Amino acid sequence: MFHKILIANRGEIAVRIIRACRDLGIRTVAVYSKADRDCLHVRLADEAICIGEAPSSESYLNVPSIISAAEVADVDAIHPGYGFLSENPHFAEICESCQIKFIGPKPESVRLTGDKSLARETMRKAKVPIISGSRVVRDQAEALRIAKKLGYPVIIKAKAGGGGKGMKVAHNDGKLVNGFLTAQAEAEAAFGDREVYIEKYIGEPRHIEFQILADRHGTVLHLGERDCSVQRRHQKLIEESPAPLLDRKMRRKMGEMAVRAARAFQYEGAGTVEFLVDEHDRFYFIEMNSRLQVEHPVTEMVTAIDIVKEQIRIASREKLGYGQDAIKLNGAAMECRINAEDPDANFMPSPGKIETLRLPGGPNIRVDTHVYSGYVIPPYYDSMIAKVIAHGRDRAETIQIMLRALKETAIGPVKTTIPLLEKVLNRPRFRQGRVSTNFIESILVAPALEQVQKQGAA
Repeated sequence: MFHKILIANRGEIAVRIIRACRDLGIRTVAVYSKADRDCLHVRLADEAICIGEAPSSESYLNVPSIISAAEVADVDAIHPGYGFLSENPHFAEICESCQIKFIGPKPESVRLTGDKSLARETMRKAKVPIISGSRVVRDQAEALRIAKKLGYPVIIKAKAGGGGKGMKVAHNDGKLVNGFLTAQAEAEAAFGDREVYIEKYIGEPRHIEFQILADRHGTVLHLGERDCSVQRRHQKLIEESPAPLLDRKMRRKMGEMAVRAARAFQYEGAGTVEFLVDEHDRFYFIEMNSRLQVEHPVTEMVTAIDIVKEQIRIASREKLGYGQDAIKLNGAAMECRINAEDPDANFMPSPGKIETLRLPGGPNIRVDTHVYSGYVIPPYYDSMIAKVIAHGRDRAETIQIMLRALKETAIGPVKTTIPLLEKVLNRPRFRQGRVSTNFIESILVAPALEQVQKQGAA
């Protein structure tokens, strides 16, 4: 087991990793930007080292600074959390060359899963269903030819993408040309790689993912699925397990395909295989995330397995102490992400000082957060400030527990997504489990259009 781990991240996920390390008797080193000197993870770690200015490029993405901090602190491993450098194969290679264990898959697996075009080809060879699409598209003329072959609508995706960046839907030639250029620019800005590819667009899919654990001794298993269909701009807002309206036969088949995918990637550690499910209940691989997911607590609640601890144990060469037959889902769990954003102002970020903070409690509630009363939310990073996770005997009870928790929560004067989350949980379609990835747009856009039409008629 490791003696000391550096957490190359910030905020709630850094706090989550520190807690897992403390349970395992492992010392921790926090790194922080100058903007994060008062962040909770800095206070909770055994040691803390400033690695640069506020911009991510000068701190949390600054590989030389992070490696220097690791060497000064004499750590034997680095946990990248999610985002930032967590899916950067070059960073994983540098850790390896410095004889510091990267808590994640091998660099070659990170590279393979991160290159969406190569990942699609790997899945095709492994006979895992994929959506019809292309390899890397070099120019607009090629993009137009491919779109004509696939048939509109199509979606342009960044080869090295994730988190909804570098993704554009096109319904005609004009939209395709504009979307192609925009997706390239967004991909280069977000990932340093402007290459994109094109897929057939599925209009109202469900987004379902399977949590994977794999050790270096040949055991690969899944911990069940999460439904992540409630999204805005391809960013998840609510996740739950088990997925509603997914029957036993389909769950088993998707789980088998998820494990097959992980084996094809020669995967090691914790990861997530993501699928889209169309209106005819056909499912297709879209990507594998080679890191811890934001929504991992949902799976932890229904399986009672600490995924972060398992990551650390696997990285220290331990065997998983169980097989697929031991995985049982107990009840239902749901996570709501609370973002410092104003849903009524096109989700404009709402940084600033938190003067009022009341977090929920009571049976079957978990809150993962890094904020406290008096904390100043910086404008430089992701707007998520807390995750509320509820667990119940079934989905209906879980929704009621979550609604109770959200009503107890008070965060001010910054704007948050709590009112929108309550609205979603009370919608009949959501209660029935009949949601797709455009569900949020149907809540926000349709009423606005209706209002405009009424004003025009008047």
